[in-house]
This record gives sequence, structure tokens and C-alpha cells, in this order.
Amino acid sequence: MELSEALYRCNKCGFCQASCPFYQLTREEWATARGRLRLVREALEGRLLPSDRYALRLYRCFMCGACSATCPSGVPIEEVLLKTREELALEGFIPSPLEELGSRVASTGNISGEDKSLRLSWAQNLDFPVRRNGKPDFVYFVGCVSSLYPQAYGLPQSMVYLLEKRGVNYSVLGEEEICCGYPLLINGQVELAREMARKNVAKVKETGAKVLITTCPSCYRMWKEVYPELLGEGNPLEVVHSSQWLAEAGLSLKPLEEKLTYHDPCDLGRGCGVYEEPRAFLRSIPGLSLAEMPLTRAEALCCGGGGNVESLEPTAGEEVAKMRLEQARLVGAKMVVTACPQCRRTLSKVARAVGLRVVDIVELGAKLLAD
Repeated sequence: MELSEALYRCNKCGFCQASCPFYQLTREEWATARGRLRLVREALEGRLLPSDRYALRLYRCFMCGACSATCPSGVPIEEVLLKTREELALEGFIPSPLEELGSRVASTGNISGEDKSLRLSWAQNLDFPVRRNGKPDFVYFVGCVSSLYPQAYGLPQSMVYLLEKRGVNYSVLGEEEICCGYPLLINGQVELAREMARKNVAKVKETGAKVLITTCPSCYRMWKEVYPELLGEGNPLEVVHSSQWLAEAGLSLKPLEEKLTYHDPCDLGRGCGVYEEPRAFLRSIPGLSLAEMPLTRAEALCCGGGGNVESLEPTAGEEVAKMRLEQARLVGAKMVVTACPQCRRTLSKVARAVGLRVVDIVELGAKLLAD
């Protein structure tokens, strides 16, 4: 759909207002999809000149996709924002914190700016060596958050533990893995994202693997849907998210007598339509009671960790996380399970204050695996 056509399809109904986490924070019209679309239309028709202030309105967004999911006119709002950000990036209007993030990713290959030699730091305390060579059937694409943030190390440790226990012939790329390019894409730096995609695909092709598995929904979405579009070619291998693998792995699990709820990651749920597999795995746990929050599946509230907002406005995500956890508390859950390292990080920052625990579905599976 052309940008101009998408802008004129908005009928200003306001459905996006109720679903937008940024609007819940600001209560300002510009934060809604309706408001942002009007800004883009004004610029397109020459009544508003691009400026730093204009750009900030379009970058202060979690890119969660809730507005697109609830839009009765079917306006592809994420596509409009991505296209607009691409134009703003070319004109030099990326907000400075996000420009710094983009430069860091482009120069070091990761979001934290760490040396690539640290990409396997998460594997140092394992009781077994992580597989890196040979001819794997699976490549585990770990992602930046799980590779380089110590509070997230438990996720890749649990994933390789489960792969080992199931006898999967897998490998990781280690220091040869680079960012999937998602932060660059949503910055509007499309060519840099394309270069990341090209390098990652070439490296995985060298392994000869038939399946790529990832624990990060953003990496999954990039590999599954964005890479083929960026590179103009079909996927060279099957792309699987860890929650899908868990649903099919047939793990023997110990009972868990607890009431929990599941938080749908935006890129996995609304972005890729993966809703049932994680719930199927959770229901396979003996004794477990699964309670659904008021907003779930396509209507799920963002955790507050998306859209590069953490780099632009750090406190905004924490406020949204509090709203999401309040929904979990209202249904009587004692634990929130998600399937995303960034969701886990963001929700965990405020979980203790409301008496909740947050865990990734892979970590839960590893903990309950019956030897």
C-alpha cells in the first residue's frame, strides 16, 4: 500500500487511543496512531516541515502494533511509521540517543557496544561445552540481549540445556553472530539493517543447518518475515521460535502447582501470529493453572520494552510495565511467563514491587524438566 493511500484510510475513529501504551502515559493526541498519522499527512501535504520536534513525536513509540491490530479501517500503521522513519533518517532527523544506538550497532554488531569476543560470556558457567562446530541441524541464534546482558544469561543457558537433553544437533555462532538488525530497521536505517541481514544469512548458510531457532521474538520476526523482504530472496532455512519448539519437543515435565499468566510479546504475537504454541506448552505442565489477563493475544498490552524507547526515554517503559503487571495481579497470578528476553528484562524491573515473579518460558521448561 502506498503511504498516501494508507494515510487517507484513517477515519479518525479513535480505536487506537484505547490500545496505545504511549497514550496511556501521556494522554496527548499526538501519541495515538490517529495523531501520528495526521502529523505525517500534514508533512506529506507540505503544511508541516520536518523538524527535530516532529521526528521525536514519530520516534516516541513502542512499535508494539496494537494500533494496527485494533484499527477497523485496516491502516498498516507500523508500515507508515517505518517508512516515515526511513525518510527522517535520510534527512538527518533521528533523535541523538537513537542515532548513537544505530552507530553502536553498526560499528560493534550489538546493541550494548561490547567487543564481539564477549558474545559467549553467558556460556562460561555451564557444566557442558556449548557446541560451535561440526555440521549442525539447528543453529541457535542467541540475540544481543541474551548474549550481553548478565540478567538475561539464564535464557540461553536454559535453551542449550534443553537442546542437549533432547539430543539436538545444534550450534551457536558465538562471536561471529551479530545483531539481527531490528534496532536499525525501526530507526529507519534500512540499508544498515540490510547489511546486517546479509552478513547473518551468509554466516548461517556456511553451517549447512536446516533450522534456525531463536529465543528472541524480534530476531525471529527479522529472520522469518523481514530478511526475505530486505534481501529479495526466500529463507534459506526453517525459522522457529523457542516457544514453538517447546510445544513440539515432548518434554517430560515435573508438576508445578501454581497459578500463572502468559504475557504475549508484541513481535511474537501481533507481529508473527504465534499465540497458541506457548500456551499449549504451559498447559502441558502438570498441576499448572493458566489465567489469562484482560488484554491478551492480539489485544495484549506491550511490556514497555519495544521500539528503541528504552534508549530514548528510559522511564516510559517502566510505567507501561507497571500497567501490564497490574493486569497480571488482578487475575490472581503469582508468576508471569513470557517468551522474550526484553519483555522479561522490562517486566522484572518492577515485578518485585507488586509481588510477582517474571520468567521466560524456556527457563521454566528447563527448571521443570524431569531427568
